[in-house]
Formats: sequence, structure tokens, C-alpha cells
Amino acid sequence: MILVNTDYITGKELEMLGLVKGSTIQTKNIGKDFTQALKTLVGGELTAYNEMMNEARALATKRMVAEATALGAEAIVNIRYASSAVMSGAAEVIAYGTAVKFR
Repeated sequence: MILVNTDYITGKELEMLGLVKGSTIQTKNIGKDFTQALKTLVGGELTAYNEMMNEARALATKRMVAEATALGAEAIVNIRYASSAVMSGAAEVIAYGTAVKFR
């Protein structure tokens, strides 16, 4: 599966199959939340949350690819990611794009 954030793939003529998306809501455990809250006092990278968001993006991408595969897609173009806080320490990540076949 080819994944790109452009609306084309060089040298390929595309047949659009439709919008595909994948999402997840992730959180860290209370211990991680506490240590990350303390980190805000001294500054620096919140590594536990960074890891959480990386895991969430990977899972959302995997779910988007699964949806595209079910449509018979060979690629997903114009991929975008969005995230939002659901509650303190929890975030939703959504990946979406256009599933396409090659002509």
C-alpha cells in the first residue's frame, strides 16, 4: 500500500474509491500522568505523551489502511492527521485520506 500526503502519485493515473479513515483514543496510566504533570514544573519533553501520540498515529494509520484494503485500494492519497484532547491525559487521533486504484 502506497501512502502519500499529495493528491497524486507521479506516473500513475488514479481511480478514486472514496474516503477512508482510522481513529483511536489513547491515554496513559495514572502513574505516567502524575510524572508528566511534575515534568511541566521543570520543562522539557513529555516523553510518555510523545510515545502515546506516536502509538496512536500508528494505530490510526493501520486502521485507515485496513479500510482501504477492504475497498481494494492500492494506495491512499492526500493523507491527513488530526488530534484532539478528549479529556485530561487522553487524546483522539484520526488519519484520513482518499483510497485509490491504479488505472
